[in-house]
Amino acid sequence: MNYTYFDVAKMIDHSLLNPTLTAADLEAGIELALKYDTASVCILPYALADCAARLQGSNVRASTTIGFPHGGHTTAIKLGEARQALADGGEELDMVVNISQVLSGNWAYVKADIAAVVQATHDAGQKVKVIFENAYLNDAQKIALCEICGELGADWVKTSTGYAPSGATDEDLILMRKHTPAHVQVKAAGGIRDLDALLRVRALGVSRSGATRTAAMLDDACQRLGLPLRV
Repeated sequence: MNYTYFDVAKMIDHSLLNPTLTAADLEAGIELALKYDTASVCILPYALADCAARLQGSNVRASTTIGFPHGGHTTAIKLGEARQALADGGEELDMVVNISQVLSGNWAYVKADIAAVVQATHDAGQKVKVIFENAYLNDAQKIALCEICGELGADWVKTSTGYAPSGATDEDLILMRKHTPAHVQVKAAGGIRDLDALLRVRALGVSRSGATRTAAMLDDACQRLGLPLRV
């Protein structure tokens, strides 16, 4: 096999974004991410400060969302969310582009909106993933967003929120990797439900994936690699 446990575990942003998750559910999710040593926990914004405190001293990063899930917040609100998240210990922020403005072709607005969050986050020494929500976009719009994110120095481009009609597709991941500079990574979200899917997108150049079925995926990795389960 051409991967290690670390290779696949550090691809996973363990997602805790379902609005029905209770405080107990969120705490259990953080514990799961620590046990499996994922890349990050992406948690509901209100819980980020507690999450960051719980993750302190570990190799799991604290992350949350900005303008989620529809992207239609004003830039000022997105910037306020970003600043609050950074103050709460957020290390990676997953922001949604203004989908309406992308579809309207108002690229100056779209670029300024992304730039505001990227600059604030980078000024704080942290990282940004820019969510396109590809289910609503054509290829030309996806390519334009890749180019904008490359110019602005976003850390990742991301396919989707997981709350649109569809999530990551191989075709979109190939397109995003092709049209994004090497210094910008690609994140798949929506539909990555097992280890085979994770390995498939890894082969396409994806470095991160959102996941809710983290335990099953990484238990499978342990079994295939002949490692003890992380109990």
